[in-house]
Amino acid sequence: MWLVPLLWTLGLGLWGLSRQDSVWRDEAATWQVAGRSPGEIWAMLGHVDAVHGLYYLLMHCLFEVFGASTATLRLPSVLAVSAAAACVALIGRRLAGFWAGLGGGLALGLLPAVQFYLQEGRPYALVAAGAGLATLLLVSLLERRPGRRTWPRWAAYGITVLVCALLNWLSLLVLPAHAATLGWVRAGRGAWLRWAVYASGAVAGALPLILFSRDQSDQVSWIPPLTWHMLIGPGILLAIGGLGAWADRSGRSGRPDCKALSVAAVGLPLLAVPQLGLIGLSLVQPLFQDRYVLFSMVGLALLIGAALGTAVGACAPRFPRAADLLVPGVAGLSVLALLPVELDKRAPASRIDDVLAVAAEVAGLKRDGDAVLFVPAARRDTALVSPGAFGGLADVALAASPAASATLKGEEADPARIRAALLGQRRVLLVTDAEKVAKPPSAERDQAKAAVLREHFAVVADRQVRGRRVTVYERRG
Repeated sequence: MWLVPLLWTLGLGLWGLSRQDSVWRDEAATWQVAGRSPGEIWAMLGHVDAVHGLYYLLMHCLFEVFGASTATLRLPSVLAVSAAAACVALIGRRLAGFWAGLGGGLALGLLPAVQFYLQEGRPYALVAAGAGLATLLLVSLLERRPGRRTWPRWAAYGITVLVCALLNWLSLLVLPAHAATLGWVRAGRGAWLRWAVYASGAVAGALPLILFSRDQSDQVSWIPPLTWHMLIGPGILLAIGGLGAWADRSGRSGRPDCKALSVAAVGLPLLAVPQLGLIGLSLVQPLFQDRYVLFSMVGLALLIGAALGTAVGACAPRFPRAADLLVPGVAGLSVLALLPVELDKRAPASRIDDVLAVAAEVAGLKRDGDAVLFVPAARRDTALVSPGAFGGLADVALAASPAASATLKGEEADPARIRAALLGQRRVLLVTDAEKVAKPPSAERDQAKAAVLREHFAVVADRQVRGRRVTVYERRG
């Protein structure tokens, strides 16, 4: 039964995987770091992005074996969400029956938030898979038969939670969710003690990364403070999850085999606790981004599956044939109803920008001996992902390359040197954000670049494509 959701989600992930050969800025960070040597990656982690260190090393290995491509970049996420769907199916079947498992497994890949990160070259889908596996292990331990050895599964549970934390330490919010499940089902003292030991081991293993990455908190300084409108999305998710939990309990009431361990006891905490935990943390430091708790969608899928299982149970006595078609029919209708969302998530316009598209524009506009500028310096990512498109161009502002400086965007020269270098050029290509999303230059170096171009150069070509802009300047006189 678990194989059907796995293949279903795999098909959804492979559909339009390349997104018309587009790569946006977050994925560009993965791409360019994965192309460095392990030593260069390790050096960079001392300055930036330590929180993603394990993921970058994993992607480096994959790029080495399979080559750098959009398929290599995104397939780990597709496989991870597919594995998470299989975990949902297994948990749902154990707790609420065949149709609840199948419905939940099919639902996970259709959730809009999951569809976005299903084809994303970042670690959040891998964390979701780990959360699904950890939850499946916990359920199996709480349902264990007397006399069976449990330490191997407890060890697997602790290792899984630790690996997830090394991919993104906010995934540790899965632990209070599991604690809520233990409290809900009135777990025995032995279960609590074992959970506390292995959960503490996972936290201890991740603690050095947590403490070290706190020194790099400037990386998330762009996240805006929490506002009321940001709570609308989590509110809707919690309402849907609450309805699923109510349907699960209603469907189980009066049954002689009804157990305390249920989909509601597992799925609702897994959905609610990470969402509420992230909101609480965001009151202290702005961190509210749905991708940080993408793994909570595993809980939502479980609850949706439980509601579908209850609907099948209610329908079966009167319409047995229709009951067997209910879950497949709802899945098919959901695909059709969500088709605009599905198409949108697979289009380049679903992301802020496209570094490959702007690189193609540069390749068509450049001449050998031209200079190139990036405003802000982070837009150098397009040259790092597509170095061939920038061949023959002089990056006159760059003082030390990203790899040499152990940074993501490199180190640029001081404003005076940038000004002097620009005044010695005849043609300059400026790569920046498209007009709709561009912000006025704030860094002193970027202001110096803009001032020289404005005073001594004239625009001869201007192209805007998929969130980025290339402007060609020629020296006046």
